[in-house]
Amino acid sequence: MIFLNRSEAGRLLAERLAELDLFEPLVYALPRGGVPVAAEVARMLKAPLDLLIVRKIGAPGFPELALGAVVGGAAPQLIINDDVYAATGSDAANLERTKRSELDEIARRHKQYLGDRPIQDPAGRVAIVVDDGIATGATARAALAALRALGARMTVLAAPVAPAHTLENLKSEADMIAVLHAPDEFWAIGQFYRDFHQLSDAETIGYLRSTWDTE
Repeated sequence: MIFLNRSEAGRLLAERLAELDLFEPLVYALPRGGVPVAAEVARMLKAPLDLLIVRKIGAPGFPELALGAVVGGAAPQLIINDDVYAATGSDAANLERTKRSELDEIARRHKQYLGDRPIQDPAGRVAIVVDDGIATGATARAALAALRALGARMTVLAAPVAPAHTLENLKSEADMIAVLHAPDEFWAIGQFYRDFHQLSDAETIGYLRSTWDTE
């Protein structure tokens, strides 16, 4: 399955999610790539569209190794990979400094993308996390954990494509998973799109505002 672009993938994903008959869901896009997909989902489900910004915290000396992640929102959450934390000997003071730095960056991006638009509260609601694809699942896992911590009644992970083995590992992380294509052979999300260009901030904001205008 090859998608023309993120918007087409979003429309197809929205059709799948509409079949689930979810009650008054909230749609959370993982920016930037997840925004065009989530915009289509929000339109079809007639649901509010918000952002869930996730920033990885790298291990000291090994920035590519995920020690944890900070997730923005109404009540920002810190998600820790306990095994990596213990193995790398990271200390609490360094973790707190990094957390504050990443929260500042999340706040900057949230202001840039959403302006003064209020943050949606997932407490007691169905929360749908949408991205343009899932590779390792680390970002999705952090996002879902944050929404659970914020009191979401039900979490749904939705993406056009994800490798089969990653979905197997994510089964316990979400109440429901909606994925259109789950290949065994997977190298990169972009291989399943004809147009997979990196979105600019201006494009991202445009998708958000066009969706909000129809709410």
